[in-house]
Amino acid sequence: MTRLLKGLFLLLALAFCAAAPLLMQVESAQAQSVPQLSEAEPDYETWIRTADRADEAIEAARASTTALETLREDLASWRQQFLDAQSINSNALATVRRQISDLGPVPEEGEEPEDVAANRQLLQDRFDRLNAPVLRAELAFSRADGLIRGIDKIIRDRQAEELLEFGPSPLNPTHWAAGLAALPATLTQLSGEVSKAWRNPVQAAETKNSLPVVAVLTLLGLILVSRGRVWSRRLTNRVLGESPGAGLWITGFLVSLGSLVLPFVGILLLIEAVVSTGLVGLRGDQLLAAFVPAAFAFLLARWLATRVFPADEARTLPLVLDATQRSRGRFFGACLGLVAATAVFLRDVGDISGWSDAARNVVVFPVLVMSSFLLWRLANLLRVHVRNSSEADGEESYRTKLISLLAVGLVVLAFVTPLLAAIGYFRLAESLMLPSLASLEMLAVLLVLQRLVVEVYVLITGNREGAAESLIPILIGFLLVLASLPIFALIWGARVADLTELWTQVLDGISIGGVRISPMIFLTFALVFVLGYLATRMVQGALKNTILPKTRIDAGGRNAIVSGVGYLGIFLAAVIAITSAGIDLSSIAIVAGALSVGIGFGLQNIVSNFVSGIILLIERPISEGDWIEVGGVHGTVRDISVRSTIIQTFDRSDVIVPNSDLVSGRVTNYTRGNTVGRVIVPVGVAYGTDTKKVETILQEVADAHPLVLMNPPPAVLFRSFGASSLDFEIRAILRDVNYVMSVHSEMNHEIARRFEEEGIEVPFAQRDIWIRNPEALPSPPSDQAKEVPAKSKDMSAHITPEDLDAGKGDADGDGGGR
Repeated sequence: MTRLLKGLFLLLALAFCAAAPLLMQVESAQAQSVPQLSEAEPDYETWIRTADRADEAIEAARASTTALETLREDLASWRQQFLDAQSINSNALATVRRQISDLGPVPEEGEEPEDVAANRQLLQDRFDRLNAPVLRAELAFSRADGLIRGIDKIIRDRQAEELLEFGPSPLNPTHWAAGLAALPATLTQLSGEVSKAWRNPVQAAETKNSLPVVAVLTLLGLILVSRGRVWSRRLTNRVLGESPGAGLWITGFLVSLGSLVLPFVGILLLIEAVVSTGLVGLRGDQLLAAFVPAAFAFLLARWLATRVFPADEARTLPLVLDATQRSRGRFFGACLGLVAATAVFLRDVGDISGWSDAARNVVVFPVLVMSSFLLWRLANLLRVHVRNSSEADGEESYRTKLISLLAVGLVVLAFVTPLLAAIGYFRLAESLMLPSLASLEMLAVLLVLQRLVVEVYVLITGNREGAAESLIPILIGFLLVLASLPIFALIWGARVADLTELWTQVLDGISIGGVRISPMIFLTFALVFVLGYLATRMVQGALKNTILPKTRIDAGGRNAIVSGVGYLGIFLAAVIAITSAGIDLSSIAIVAGALSVGIGFGLQNIVSNFVSGIILLIERPISEGDWIEVGGVHGTVRDISVRSTIIQTFDRSDVIVPNSDLVSGRVTNYTRGNTVGRVIVPVGVAYGTDTKKVETILQEVADAHPLVLMNPPPAVLFRSFGASSLDFEIRAILRDVNYVMSVHSEMNHEIARRFEEEGIEVPFAQRDIWIRNPEALPSPPSDQAKEVPAKSKDMSAHITPEDLDAGKGDADGDGGGR
């Protein structure tokens, strides 16, 4: 019985092991056929309540801006959830979509088989069930996005109304009393808080106990505020010396930050000392908190002024100004930072103390006027820089034009801002002046950072000549400008929500032909393509320098293989990059097909040259290094690219020949396969010379030259009886036709030497002119007639070819030549 039970258990175990894979497949199929809702699906009931509340708030438009901002943050969170929910069941949807595509389209005529129709319907139903959560998320996303846009519109409209609001004019004498009483009232409130705290015995005891700490903090703060900048400047000058290198300059730059950091730390210590007394109330804490950013803005402006208008600079100046003008620039920059910090601090004080609009405008207006005056003086310095730079360079550069436009803008701002404030548009004047001052500080920061980038580049590369105009510093400067754009946007009143909304739209991208295009797609495409391109270049380098030189393939074949690998690698890199970026080429196949027709007609020459380049690489009728003649141009093939071939002529100029001309035209290749070629040296001797003797001399000259091959042997030909000479030719085969001109010259030298030794004359062209009617010529003067030789009776004369060329116009008459 026990053995029987053991046998039954063993059979059951074997049956279970055999059926387990089938059961797993069935369960997997059931799991795939019945889609399960994702746990990440949003809570749509809560969302509907939130959306309804947002609709009511937008329709009423009575909620405060703070409440609307809070509601907007909530809606943005919901929108992100819906965006994430759109990827639910993405893998399953892609699988079903491929399965439906594999079934093919529904036949237009007739009926498809029942099993195919059933499978199609089953897949379509499954696709609809899987896609239902995605559609729901898309609808919710659209509603959330619309609500957010509505809230943004309300907030922007309110900001515009506040800017254009007409308020009390600071020039109205009726408002001066309120303005003059505003600051004393604030000081009275602060002193009241201090007195109230001092009258508290417990607080008074704590204050007395903290006096040592307060004294130490105050002493340290005063020392850093008064002496920190002086110490930093002395140490900077000691580090820089007379002619600092890039490393010393960077060290000095970092040390110069002490003139910003040390006084700011001193201010923080002084504020901490005041807070440690325990006598500061709520309003005092708020004022101290408002004083910190204002103080930092002033210290930053003063430090930037020392960098933009330096007192001593070993190499280059940011602006072309003399020492006196730079000193004024430092003063104006520091004062401008001071008045800007004062304006911001007074605005915050007015908000904290509850000043009326009239009192606030009267207090801040003198600060705006002082800012305008300093801007005007600073604009004058920029104009001086533009004039000096134009005189030094001889023309106005692009950077100089920008600075000139900046100077004009500052002048306009200096006159418009006080005028608007005086009229009553005080908020608009503040919204123009304060962001402009902050933007000037940001521009100065970018200028200083660009100079730091150049010095770091010099330190790394060791190349100072032209470092400021090198590509890498310029690209880094461009990236710095791009990174500063959000800061400029915040300075000019943009909300953080606006920037996050813009970033969301950028990441979301746009849909073109069913393909969503976003910056991440471009970044992925660029990254994968660059990696593929680098890998292709590495393979080309390995083939060219390591593998192919060890084979028996000639240089032209090796270059063809390397070029072919390059084309193939770039093509594969592009295809892989497109696939990795998720771009579906089938979605744009119709557009690509339509464009291909236009490309075929408009770019047929380029396509022809491209195909011809491939033919040249495969067939190799010419190779790099060959001496060819095409279109009357002689030269050496230097490079065969996709579109054209570069031929370097013997005067070292490059001729770019389209590849189609090399394939369809007539090309002479003097070094195809080998460098053997023929040289022809023409020689003429005077009439009466022994022709056999000349033939012997020329044969000896040809045989004696080291580059002339003896198989086949050189030949000397008596070609013709010329007009002035007996014409011979040396025809010889050279082992290297690249030296044909040198061989020609050397043979001529040797022939001239041998002819001189043998007394053989090389004739020059001569002409005899016979005048048929000499009586038509004018008679010479009597005194000159005696000097005419007797031979002139027949009026014959010998002239040179130059005389013939000079008198060609006079010899067209009835004269004859021979």
